Amino acid sequence: MAGSDRLTRSTSASDSSDDSSQWELKSLAKRSIPAFVAIAVLMLIAWTAPGLGEVRDLLPDAAPGWVAIAIAFEALSFASYVVMFAPVFCRGLSWRRSWQIGGSELAMGSIVPASGAGGLALGAWVLHEGGMDADRIAHRSVAFFLIKSSVNFFAVAIIGLLMFFGLFGVDEPWTLTLLPALMSILVIAAVLIIPRFPVGERPDGDASRATRFIAASRRALITGSEGAIDIVRSGNARVIAGAIGYWAFDNAVLWATFHAFGYSPEISIVLMGYLIGQLGGLLPIPGGIGGIDGGLIGTLIVYGAPAAIVTAAVLAYRVILFWLPLVAGGVCFFSLRRDMPQDGELATCEAAAAAAAR
Repeated sequence: MAGSDRLTRSTSASDSSDDSSQWELKSLAKRSIPAFVAIAVLMLIAWTAPGLGEVRDLLPDAAPGWVAIAIAFEALSFASYVVMFAPVFCRGLSWRRSWQIGGSELAMGSIVPASGAGGLALGAWVLHEGGMDADRIAHRSVAFFLIKSSVNFFAVAIIGLLMFFGLFGVDEPWTLTLLPALMSILVIAAVLIIPRFPVGERPDGDASRATRFIAASRRALITGSEGAIDIVRSGNARVIAGAIGYWAFDNAVLWATFHAFGYSPEISIVLMGYLIGQLGGLLPIPGGIGGIDGGLIGTLIVYGAPAAIVTAAVLAYRVILFWLPLVAGGVCFFSLRRDMPQDGELATCEAAAAAAAR
């Protein structure tokens, strides 16, 4: 029995060491190489590929004022992410910790694929190191992702229906208005239905790793969806403002880069093109580079925007979207590495916040 306990402790320590090693600077530097290569290739294509001469002519003429506005909007989007971080994961989390962990997640999201999943993984490791319960981390990570992403789907559902009925934006075929709206409504309905499913029993200790992973994922998805609904229903101002701000200001970056090249698109086109184009970020490409860009360019051209201006605007948007979170988040990450949460700091932050509120 004692031997089994020693083996368990040894295995746990080994797992913790493995988790820690993947966030060391050397490991992160290696993981970031594909993202830097991908963005370098993207810019090389823009500057040398045949047929993009008009785009190359546009890029040097970007209005500096509008570029500065686009950068400011991305900074506000970054700040919005930090604003909503603490109320979702732990109401007692300080602003400093929210900035450190949330900013580090955004930096990680710039260099790894899958729509921010890598950033959430980094945040989960930090929260675990600080003593937060693993189940809470899992279901709150799901809740955070759903709340952050849901604004897009609600926006497309509302804007698509308004465009279809001619109440907002330009006239577009139903395939570009009603169809995206209905698809968004189906996604929203699915999220609302998920909490009705049973969580299921926890597998026995001798169950296979795959069985335990599936059970844990199911439990996190169901409890996370329920948690996301409860958090939104609570009307927490930081969560709602942060989620809307993160989405709205990121849209505004794209809107500003269009203006940087002298084109004023209908806001409805930017909003609709944004969500559909952002689906390319789900592809397993470093930082989503190429996936998001291709999705945005293709979608916005379908909505009638000029091809050369769309390409130039999306390239500028991509550069800002890549570098600002990476640089600003890098500052957060180095601050976090110097001052990691420890001694169970995050284990009782929710209880401490509740006690302070009484």
